[in-house]
Amino acid sequence: METVPPAVDLVLGASACCLACVFTNPLEVVKTRLQLQGELQARGTYPRLYRGFVASVVAVVRADGLCGLQKGLAAGLLYQGLMNGVRFYCYSLACQAGLSQQPGGTVVAGAVAGALGAFVGSPAYLVKTQLQAQTVAAMAVGHQHHHQSLLGALETIWRQQGLAGLWRGVGGAVPRVMVGSAAQLATFASAKAWVQERQWLPEDSWLVALAGGMISSIAVVAVMTPFDVVSTRLYNQPVDGAGRGKLYGGLADCLVKIWRQEGPLALYKGLGPVYLRLGPHTILSMLFWDELRKWAWRGQHQGS
Repeated sequence: METVPPAVDLVLGASACCLACVFTNPLEVVKTRLQLQGELQARGTYPRLYRGFVASVVAVVRADGLCGLQKGLAAGLLYQGLMNGVRFYCYSLACQAGLSQQPGGTVVAGAVAGALGAFVGSPAYLVKTQLQAQTVAAMAVGHQHHHQSLLGALETIWRQQGLAGLWRGVGGAVPRVMVGSAAQLATFASAKAWVQERQWLPEDSWLVALAGGMISSIAVVAVMTPFDVVSTRLYNQPVDGAGRGKLYGGLADCLVKIWRQEGPLALYKGLGPVYLRLGPHTILSMLFWDELRKWAWRGQHQGS
């Protein structure tokens, strides 16, 4: 893989993931609604307002208009820029230090970089989740926070819950991104190298990165979905006067309550739409990042 300075990786990683976010944000809206539907209720005891991907897209458009599919886009872009800028920067530093050459090094580097990125981007993800859950009363699932905008939401949370309130739910976000980042970065590098070794495609073709991203996306969805469901629940739950969640006490409590009250399969709620969101986002992010790195590497060497 072409080597570029970590600062360049920061800019390229953030840019690539923000670009991917524009295309995949509608899938994120649908995924959020599906994961909040039937919260802490046994299967079959609640009305299913959102059924599958296509029907859910139609339901969102009918309730919120076509623009409803891009709810929370500004918060999503802020999150992708912050989280992935930090993630790719730290991963690049780890690779330069030689960690990726050690057994299991890419997994460790990806997990640590993902954890740091998730912590930095947590306030943006908090607001994104709450904005995407908001809709008309007849189609509402989960708690409704009634924010008007990204800045308005940040101001409201700051005023009512203080600085700590902006990081509420981070306990679910960090393991979510840790496992997803480790799976994504480790499997993408391995899958890309495997495709190149088979010589099915021209070595410098963007199709190599595309194939690597497609393989990587399967691993990401498999390990990340349960944490994604938990993270959505923790971020969207209502809070009391002290800023404590009214439904869940944290990651473990949320996992146990979902398992007991909704069943183990609830941890994979909306798996199809989750893949349709995480899959394309992983593929596009890794493809854009890889192509931008090639472009930056060539620019460096042409100028030297």
